[in-house]
Amino acid sequence: MYISTFLHIFLLGLTVLIINAEFSADDCKKLGFNKANLLCSTCDKFNKYNVPEIYDKCKECCLKDDDYDVSGFKRYPKAILKVCTCKFGAYPQIQAFIKSDRPNKYKNLQIRYVRGLDPIIKLLDADNKVEDILDIHKWDTDSIDEFLATHLSTD
Repeated sequence: MYISTFLHIFLLGLTVLIINAEFSADDCKKLGFNKANLLCSTCDKFNKYNVPEIYDKCKECCLKDDDYDVSGFKRYPKAILKVCTCKFGAYPQIQAFIKSDRPNKYKNLQIRYVRGLDPIIKLLDADNKVEDILDIHKWDTDSIDEFLATHLSTD
């Protein structure tokens, strides 16, 4: 009896954790959503047309509308691309971006080499506090460039 009750409580707790867990950028991509620029107002359209299974997944991948400028995209004052040079062989697109002249277009972008780290982009607020971290190991050169052009402030 006690084991059965414990098991029910455990499973309920696990369900709550899964339901409340926000999907990663990779999870969202597998579902067909781009977490970097999916606004929650877009998800509301799925709810409007009574498609709850898509709506729920969309809500896990979306960004709050009130955090975004008129263009519909959040702008970050600063970004840091971090990667280990020892991993360039595994991520030739990341290497191609870093070694090209593209990073020079973004005065608010820093590139840091961190031993053993897979490629990520840290997005910072005006006080240099990390607002978001994106796993970019599957991104190609153009995707990185497009993301930074869209989301990195030019101020």
